[in-house]
Amino acid sequence: MEIMGLAHPRPVTFALANDVVDSDSHGATDEDFVPLARVFVTPELDGWTLVIGRWCSPVIDERSEDVLQLCTALSARYGQAQAYYYGAQADGSGWLVAQDGVVVRRYCETGDGEDELLTLGEPLPLERARRAELGLSPEWDAAEEDEDDEDEWKWVAHDLAPEIAKALGVSPLALTPSTSVRGIGVLALTPYGVAHGVPPGAPSQVPCGEA
Repeated sequence: MEIMGLAHPRPVTFALANDVVDSDSHGATDEDFVPLARVFVTPELDGWTLVIGRWCSPVIDERSEDVLQLCTALSARYGQAQAYYYGAQADGSGWLVAQDGVVVRRYCETGDGEDELLTLGEPLPLERARRAELGLSPEWDAAEEDEDDEDEWKWVAHDLAPEIAKALGVSPLALTPSTSVRGIGVLALTPYGVAHGVPPGAPSQVPCGEA
């Protein structure tokens, strides 16, 4: 939390944290809405700590370079650090993988015409495996790829972030009763939240039953 500049941690359940993060990510209607203000820092899950919230996205314009720098610093300290974006309603996927202070890979498929500008590093083994299953070359350049091949790959890559997260560490979408848990989760303010004077804890409006 110190490396990431997170502040004012408050213990919180998974259920409440999910509501808060969902509300912050998808747009509250009050005038004080700050979508990058809060994150959920999980307990240790099978040896990993997850930090969940829009502020952690490696692909949105206002956060991509800052998240890259954070993952670089975290991996230098802890050996590995990753960041993911996943839009469960066909909004695409993005992933950033850093190892020992070096960014190994950044890639996204969100339907944005400038997705390819974020690409860094060589394809991950799982990317190569999925392309091989499609009969596509494991090495490719989006600027030169055949249009049909490009479309076929985009459909697969669009939903690939959770699978990559699970293969390389822990996916929040794949937690089970057998997941090893140590410690407690907290809701914390990001530097954005502190700068905008967002109060710690739950937001004033948390939609009930919103998926």
